[in-house]
Amino acid sequence: MWSCMTNFFTYETTKSVVVKSWTIGIINRVVQLLIITYFIGWVFLYEKAYQVRDTAIESSVMTKVKGFGIYNNKVMDVADYVTPTQGASVFCIITKLITTENQVQGYCPESEKKYVCTHDSNCTKNRNRPGSYGILTGRCVPFNTTIKMCEIKGWCPAEIDTIKTTPMMEVENFTIFIKNSIRFPYFNYTKGNFLPNITADYIKKCSFDMDNNIYCPIFRVGDVVRYAQQNFTKLAHQGGVIGIKIGWMCDLDKADDQCNPSYSFTRLDAMSQKNIVSPGYNFRFAKYFKMENGTDYRTLVKAYAIRFDVLVNGNVKFAFTRFYCYYSTMQGTVLCDIILLNFLKGAEQYKAKKFEEVKHLVLVVLDHQIDR
Repeated sequence: MWSCMTNFFTYETTKSVVVKSWTIGIINRVVQLLIITYFIGWVFLYEKAYQVRDTAIESSVMTKVKGFGIYNNKVMDVADYVTPTQGASVFCIITKLITTENQVQGYCPESEKKYVCTHDSNCTKNRNRPGSYGILTGRCVPFNTTIKMCEIKGWCPAEIDTIKTTPMMEVENFTIFIKNSIRFPYFNYTKGNFLPNITADYIKKCSFDMDNNIYCPIFRVGDVVRYAQQNFTKLAHQGGVIGIKIGWMCDLDKADDQCNPSYSFTRLDAMSQKNIVSPGYNFRFAKYFKMENGTDYRTLVKAYAIRFDVLVNGNVKFAFTRFYCYYSTMQGTVLCDIILLNFLKGAEQYKAKKFEEVKHLVLVVLDHQIDR
């Protein structure tokens, strides 16, 4: 126990030993050269690992759409064709509608061809399964003068979504206003695509351009679709999802005006184009009303839309001094010490020179100085 305590309460200090050996000297310098070359060439110049990076980007996106279109001889404004209405980073512009008006709760025939029947027995076997637009009752009822269909309980009349309609082509000239603000918390660095010196006159006249006008926050829908390499006519008929990606890759060692957003546009649901069943993008919603007698009724809308997802990513880097050169020199010394202490002749002699144990430190004062 006493030996352990004695060994614990000790102090170690470095001692320099000059070894005049061509072998060890060459190994030492070669190792140092290799490590310094690695750090200068790879770490410093290529990877720039001396810089601290912050990837925890905080982002805010606000959007607005403007434009008027004509659909079924009705003028459509932003309140009619944009959903949701709060201006979020994900929003839809409706291009085509299929409406089923005056639906009420009750009993009516299905509208899908797979529910064509001649007797109740054709419908009874599917009674425990949900129909396309309601709950099957198991009865076979007339759909028109020539066809019978299985009956459902639900919102009636049942939707017929095979109606051919023409999309609102004016959407191509609608504009999207995108305001993006970002912050990197590690450096407390903030920036945005909406510059402080921007004016109302500039906003009214400018249009985003990938090469010459990246700080204009006004994007024409047709240009966004073109940047994503898509056909607008096909997209308006079937719907789809377009990604607007904003990248912030900034180097704080450079001037602030060098930190600029980079944009890219892509079709996010590209795989749906290859599907025969349910290609594109559509969704349903309803508008509810109440009759004078208190009965609820609704207008069901199946909407084909172009959905826009504004995606923000980025990282920022800033120089941070590190002692790589000193570290590389030490690594060469450690390797040479290992070779000297374990593999070369005279290792014991080297150990004796390098490590020295001092048990007592005695301060001696010369006698003649004491006498004086």
